[in-house]
Amino acid sequence: MNATLLLLVQLVVILVTARLCGAVLRHFGQPPVIGEMMGGLLLGPIVFGAWFPDLHATLFAKASLPALSGLSTIGVALFMFIVGVELRAPEGNRAQLRAAASIGLLGVALPLLLGLAAAPLLYRSFAPAGVGYWPFALFIAATMSVTAFPVLARILKDRNLTHSTPGRLALGAAVIDDGCVWVFLAVVLALARGGSPAGALTSLGGALGLVAVVFLVLKPLYARLLRPAIAGAEPNAAALVWVLVGVMACAAFAEWIGLHAVFGAFLFGLCLPREEQLLHFMARRIEPVAILLLMPVVFALAGQNTTPEAFAGAGIGAFALILLVAVVGKVVGCAAGARLGGYGWRDSLAVGSLMNARGLMELIVIKIGFDAGLIGPELFTMLFAVTLVTTVMASPMLSLFYRGSRARDSVGGGLGNPS
Repeated sequence: MNATLLLLVQLVVILVTARLCGAVLRHFGQPPVIGEMMGGLLLGPIVFGAWFPDLHATLFAKASLPALSGLSTIGVALFMFIVGVELRAPEGNRAQLRAAASIGLLGVALPLLLGLAAAPLLYRSFAPAGVGYWPFALFIAATMSVTAFPVLARILKDRNLTHSTPGRLALGAAVIDDGCVWVFLAVVLALARGGSPAGALTSLGGALGLVAVVFLVLKPLYARLLRPAIAGAEPNAAALVWVLVGVMACAAFAEWIGLHAVFGAFLFGLCLPREEQLLHFMARRIEPVAILLLMPVVFALAGQNTTPEAFAGAGIGAFALILLVAVVGKVVGCAAGARLGGYGWRDSLAVGSLMNARGLMELIVIKIGFDAGLIGPELFTMLFAVTLVTTVMASPMLSLFYRGSRARDSVGGGLGNPS
């Protein structure tokens, strides 16, 4: 089978599997993206490779994976660009904004601390050879702190909770949470890939230069280019081409300075005008390709990096430890932040359960760590499983905390003031 035919067959298998798994999970009240992520896991060595080893070895031969990896990188870059375009400052009254800041900061701080506490137990058995302790420990801490802003928004929309108290708080806190985590992760990658203090400073200097160019040069340039969108009309096709050029150029520069392409794409999305017309335009033109075609490739490629050996021997205990740290850090940290903001336990625990959803953002983070050599296949597999479990937990936990008459009152009216 030639390379082009193999790639096309891989895409057919990946898309069909993602669609079927997404439909099954939707039937159980979960966002389809969770099913698509599970589809990627099914196509890996743990299930497909175990049941049909010869077919798996032919369909996903190692020599064919670089082509999927290229598509995956483009898909992740486009997705993070859309996330950057969609990101808005938290909304609400002053008390809600203070509470969202408290939730976001504690929702990062406690998981970070617990992740650092668990890192020594994981480093001896699961750190790849040659990886220093602190880059490994800091990366583990970062993975514990992620919240999936897009999945969170989807859960709230599906359950009509966007304007409820926990919905407003969680959305505002997730913006702060993810902003802190991505900055922290960029520093970790700079330290890990620099190999020395001078190398790390070079990477950090390149990152600061990228930020300066994006916001001082590209921001006003693209504001002028996209002026029709600001005035209420749609940009023309030529403007979309230049937007894609900007995404890929910033992604390439971020990769070149030793970070990851997603950082450049995300920053470029942040610099574009905050206009709803522009957001809708980007969503209609770019999201179908990024979400429907390329993200299932990301999940499938991630699935190829998993290994059944992750849950053998001490792996079960390590997985339980990581899951405990992830859930306790997020739920307790975010609930504590909401309580400090003056909200009752029901709202606080609901916010904590929502912020515990890691989804696609966590998968992107662990893939970055795997590509950078900070974690190996065993730990990648465990973190992939934690990503799925914590995201699937979000809706049932929310139902648990918001069942009964008070839940209906909150959904219907949205409790606007702290209790």
